[in-house]
Amino acid sequence: MLVHPSGIDVSSSALRFLTQQLRRHRRAIGSRWRRLSVGRQALLTLAHLRVGHTCSQLAAGFGIGTTTAYRYVTEAVELLAALAPSLAEAVRTVPAKACLLLDGTLLPIDRIAADRPFCSRKHKKHGMNRQVIADPSGRLLWASPALPGAVHDVRAAREHGIVDALAQTGIRCWADKGCRGAGGTVRIPCWGRWETLSTGQQAANRSHSKIRVLVERAIATLKSWRLLRKLRCSTARITSLVQAVPTLHLTSSE
Repeated sequence: MLVHPSGIDVSSSALRFLTQQLRRHRRAIGSRWRRLSVGRQALLTLAHLRVGHTCSQLAAGFGIGTTTAYRYVTEAVELLAALAPSLAEAVRTVPAKACLLLDGTLLPIDRIAADRPFCSRKHKKHGMNRQVIADPSGRLLWASPALPGAVHDVRAAREHGIVDALAQTGIRCWADKGCRGAGGTVRIPCWGRWETLSTGQQAANRSHSKIRVLVERAIATLKSWRLLRKLRCSTARITSLVQAVPTLHLTSSE
């Protein structure tokens, strides 16, 4: 395998943050010697998440075994996932905001046709459903754990407790038609075909769309971490992977 130097478009603050967390973790467990320093382990993990390199590719580039690379990445990802903000914490940070934006996105996975729980009828592909909350400017605030792709957006919002959390705080939330029936403070466009809507309903839907569309910035932020564009790992690990990314993003954007 050929090895060449490359760059990663991640801020140095994210690298420093992950390095500090790994250093504290090694001290806590009493780890004495590793093939890689904490800084190199942090860089290894960022290359995996940001660029999507496999463990075999990382192992060749860092001069370690594939199993060692997998173990180092898993260790760092679990640390980051544990630090991911909860829904309650995200809601508490926006008491003065006029509203929140909610949308679901599908993270593609490599599964065969027989794995029906992971098949999304809307997207006609296998994946994991993830709900994203953003502020009115499109800044990512919170991302949910992953659910099978067959789960509908409104069901996912209820299972994650999003509807109840927003209702308790009274914060208005703009969502698309996938959250029809959510109730509470969740607002969706007027239901029906465009040609059957009244002039007032069409104007309301255009206004709603202008507000809600900014949540796409938050989704684009998530998918700028290329590993999430096509997940090729066990579905049991996906939640940890997708929770690690918001931790790094929020850390680097502070």
